[in-house]
Amino acid sequence: MILPVAKAGSEPARAPAFGPLGSRYRAVRAETENLCAGLTPEDQVVQSMPDASPAKWHRAHTTWFFETFVLRQYLSGYRAFHPAYNYLFNSYYDAVGERHARERRGILSRPSAEEVALYRAHVDREMQELLEGREGSNHDVAAVVELGIQHEQQHQELLLTDVLHAFAQNPLLPAYAPYRPGEAVPAAPIAFVPFDGGCAVIGHAGEGFAFDNETPRHEVLVSPYCLASRPVTNGEWLDFIDDGGYRNASLWLADGWQRACAEGWHAPLYWDHRDDEWFAFTLSGRKPIERGAPVCHVSYYEADAFARWAGSRLPTEAEWEQAASADDIRNGNFRDSGYLRPLPRGRHTGIRLFGDVWEWTQSPYAAYPGYLTPAGALGEYNGKFMINQMVLRGGSCATARDHMRASYRNFFYPHQRWQFAGVRLARDTAPARKPHRNHFLEDVWGGLSKGPKALPSKYFYDAAGSELYERICELPEYYPTRTESRLLREIAPELRGLACDRTTLVEFGCGASLKTRILLDRLRDIKLYVPVDICEKSLQESSRRIERDYPNLVVRSLACDFLGHLAPLSEFRNGPVLGFFPGSTIGNLEDGEAECFLRATRDWLGEGAQFLIGIDLLKDVDTLLRAYDDAQGVTAAFNRNLLVRINRDLGAGFDPDAFSHRALWNAAKSRIEMHLVSEREQSVFIRGRCFDFAGGETIHTENSRKYTPRQFAAIAARAGWSLERSWTSPDPAFGLVLLR
Repeated sequence: MILPVAKAGSEPARAPAFGPLGSRYRAVRAETENLCAGLTPEDQVVQSMPDASPAKWHRAHTTWFFETFVLRQYLSGYRAFHPAYNYLFNSYYDAVGERHARERRGILSRPSAEEVALYRAHVDREMQELLEGREGSNHDVAAVVELGIQHEQQHQELLLTDVLHAFAQNPLLPAYAPYRPGEAVPAAPIAFVPFDGGCAVIGHAGEGFAFDNETPRHEVLVSPYCLASRPVTNGEWLDFIDDGGYRNASLWLADGWQRACAEGWHAPLYWDHRDDEWFAFTLSGRKPIERGAPVCHVSYYEADAFARWAGSRLPTEAEWEQAASADDIRNGNFRDSGYLRPLPRGRHTGIRLFGDVWEWTQSPYAAYPGYLTPAGALGEYNGKFMINQMVLRGGSCATARDHMRASYRNFFYPHQRWQFAGVRLARDTAPARKPHRNHFLEDVWGGLSKGPKALPSKYFYDAAGSELYERICELPEYYPTRTESRLLREIAPELRGLACDRTTLVEFGCGASLKTRILLDRLRDIKLYVPVDICEKSLQESSRRIERDYPNLVVRSLACDFLGHLAPLSEFRNGPVLGFFPGSTIGNLEDGEAECFLRATRDWLGEGAQFLIGIDLLKDVDTLLRAYDDAQGVTAAFNRNLLVRINRDLGAGFDPDAFSHRALWNAAKSRIEMHLVSEREQSVFIRGRCFDFAGGETIHTENSRKYTPRQFAAIAARAGWSLERSWTSPDPAFGLVLLR
């Protein structure tokens, strides 16, 4: 497990510094009880197979974990609740002592479910005393408590899968939870999304919790590949069944074929066929198969056989994690949604990799290069199971959302089927003619090799950076967004003539597309919207929202660096083109770069195009400095997030807290500059290269040029544009210019 540790020379944190940890402990413990609230005492004693455990045992074992590894170790004078519980509820920790056989947990009618509740209450009281006392300030304690919380969340998912298996054996077919209807949408057509591969950096990036098996972060060479845009559906699995997939030995690994024959597999676990209709047993009882929902409860052997039948393969975990770095966990269907089953994905932009079903990979569960098993009994948590199992990724409808991250490695034996495990297909692609180039790495190396050091501002906008920027736009000090939006609304009657039938609106650096809506609401003849942004994740989210809110508008997003190569626009447009570049983003460029950009977009948008651009105008310096160094520190966090991204994506060793944010006015170049200032002498390694920083040395991260209307018109004219119209807001002055 990985947790932040105290810096050398710092004072240990005092309670209530662990207040959030205590709150999280209580919430997770309460959630376990909530999951069991509808179970009878009889339900909680059932063990339906050796791989499963009774619900009562899950409740007791997770409590035993805190008692054994926290209270007995760190709470002075602690006395065990019951001397026999260490034997009854130890799972597999040989260093802790002997234990009751796993396959015989179902015969433990005592202690009762009520006695287990008393055990949990006792340990919770003692844990509260520990976390509120002096021992609670110990960072070793915090690390083990967080591990225990994560461990309990794992058992919450196991509890649901085990209850499902137990109820499926009952002829009454009882439901664990009421059925919650989902949106009745057909599955989106499957598409294979290409990835360049190259040198992928996988494993935990070092922020927040991770299990030890997610470390160390390391590089993996990945060949070009394609991933399916969604998991395999029940309907597609029915085609596999109908085509004799379970009867064709040539599709199966030898061990898998033997298992399928011996156990009579003919469909996923919990499926049955009656009266010409397929049903599945779910946590809400027996239900007709949802053809568009992801298939689940299939073994690795079945997943591999299906992939062969489909002319594909399973992804490696390196491929999966590289692709997942651009996805948002919040999009996934997890236990928090309340459906407790996989849902049809429907129409969406891009690829989604989290939630619904754990996805089998072709990667065996083994240690990452440089992995060392932690010392002591907790070293048995993961390391000793790194044999004969396969890795799954992404979480499921039974997983807690805040338990999941892109680096999470789940693992099961290839024959096991009772988990919410499904299938995502992968395919190989032909290698590119040129070797893969990591432009981000090249730009970081190049920028930090300069004197003075600099980093391109375009890399601010990963998912976290885009979110921080949206917060900046709402700050009282940051006038450009609200001033420009107000100006757009005021001049809207004059803009109506810019669009006619079949007009294409192309927006550069669309972000959340908030200002775009002002145009779309007023220029109703726009039929096609082409948002262009460097952050694919943010672009996908904003495009989905626009598609939802403007159902008659066609959206064709382009994820690319619009200051570099632009994909051809001709395949999209079919009429007049209106370019839109709000936010004075053009002010981030040097005058020569702005001229090059305007010249390139003139050619790209085509003959006769118009271009509406927002520019920030020259004003008093105090107003400018407040806008770029706000009192809440959001801009500072936005600036430092660039270092966080370099750490995550390039495996660098920046300490973001060792750099402060500085905004200053450069009168000679008429611009605000943002810098990161090294607070001390330090060295940072990035992919084998060392960069030294003196105390006070800066990294120049962004410019924000402030124009007069005449200055900007001159730059545009040199690029071949003519100024057709301009508008200026009241103070703080902001301008909109229309070029043709």
